[in-house]
Amino acid sequence: MTITAALVLFAVIWFMTLLVVLPIRIKTQGDLGDIVPGTHAGAPEVHHMKKKIWITTGISVVLWAIIAGIIISGVISVRDFDWLNQLEPRN
Repeated sequence: MTITAALVLFAVIWFMTLLVVLPIRIKTQGDLGDIVPGTHAGAPEVHHMKKKIWITTGISVVLWAIIAGIIISGVISVRDFDWLNQLEPRN
């Protein structure tokens, strides 16, 4: 795995994790009963963004280490997903 591939893998894992973490424990304006005119009731009032970013980073580092370890060790490779036998055979 190249450095660029490792960074791209981390970025993909980080953003996917962020999208999972964002809706957790969010308090909307509708929940609190204090809707600002011109905004949607589902708009966040309290979002804890800094805490969520740190949680996302921690989870992403752990997931990245596991996935990168599997890729580097060769336990799973691209050839394992070549179900149509389109890759050239190894010599």
